[in-house]
Parts: sequence; structure tokens; C-alpha cells
Amino acid sequence: MLLVGVLLALCLRAPVRRRRPYLVGALSSAVGVIVLSPLLWSSGAGTLLWEGPTLPVLGTIDVSTDELYEAALSGLRLAAVALAFSAYALLLDHDQLVAAARGARRSALTVALATRLLPTLERDALGMAEAVRGRGVELDGVRGYASLMSPLVASSLERASCLAEAMEARGFGRQGATRAPRPSWRTGDRVAVVLGGALVLVAVLWL
Repeated sequence: MLLVGVLLALCLRAPVRRRRPYLVGALSSAVGVIVLSPLLWSSGAGTLLWEGPTLPVLGTIDVSTDELYEAALSGLRLAAVALAFSAYALLLDHDQLVAAARGARRSALTVALATRLLPTLERDALGMAEAVRGRGVELDGVRGYASLMSPLVASSLERASCLAEAMEARGFGRQGATRAPRPSWRTGDRVAVVLGGALVLVAVLWL
């Protein structure tokens, strides 16, 4: 619970418009696990709190204290992992992350590029929706926004091709590559590293 609260507080530092889809996805998934797990899983242990009908395949639908505990634990674990990735995507400077990586620059670059995919697609979708509204067509519901899927895929493929050409033109992967000057570490950076290590240790011991 403490780890989830710390990560949620970190994510709340991001702008409201950017953090909303991340928080909705992370918290709704965790709540779904907490609500549905006791109904779909039967442990046979703990105090029986409610017993419902018997359904084919699923068996008897019931809720016990042991099921509630396991559901809450699984939901909090899922929320912690999802919020950790949300904080990484929302708050970190991925350019500095790639520049700071020495022995694993390729892996860090791959992770940074993958992390940028969702914000980039979100920005493209907003631009396309505004362009469609400018033509007098109002997007409404899931079916309306689903019509943007094809142009979003096309634009993402075109962006990936342009990015690959730009990396090749800049000599990525060749010997003797240069790096941008690194800014000096501040007190907040050192504190963040210590707190990050402590959070990882707590998460490993907990999960």
C-alpha cells in the first residue's frame, strides 16, 4: 500500500492531461482484479462471507476472507507495477537516460523509444481528431475513434522509417560516436537514486 501511494504521488506530479490515461489504465486494472478475483477464484479457505449461484464451468460463486486478501494483494501488486511504468514514462527525461547509459546504450535506447510510443500516438490521435472536426465530422464513441486506427498505424510506420534513417545518418552504432555534454548531478538527483533503489528493494521483497 505504501509503495502504491508513493508511486501515485509521483505520477500526480505530471500534467493532468498527460497523466490521465496512465492513471486510468493502471488503477482501473487494479480495481478490476480486486473486484473480479474473489468471484472467479475459489480458495476453499478463510471465512465464507457470501455464497452465490452455481454456474457452469465456473462452479459456485462465493466470496471469503482469504479470497479478498489474495485479490487485494494481487491488485496492489498490479497497481505498483503499472504506476512504476507510468512514472517512468511521465517523469523521466529519456534523452538523458540514453546519454547516461554506458554499457547498455542500445537497450536503453530501445526502451526509451518504446516508452515514447504511447504519448506520441496520443498526440497524433488528438491532432487527427481536430483535423476531422475541422472538416465537419464529429467523432463519437468507440466506433468513431476506431476510424483513426488506420492513419495512426500508417503514421507510426512512417515515423519509425524516418527515425531509422535519421539514426543511420548520424552514425548510430559506429565506432567513435560522440556524446552530448552531461549535466552535473544535483542533490535531488542523488536523493532520487537512493529512493529509487529503496523502492526497488521494497518491491522485490514484497512481490
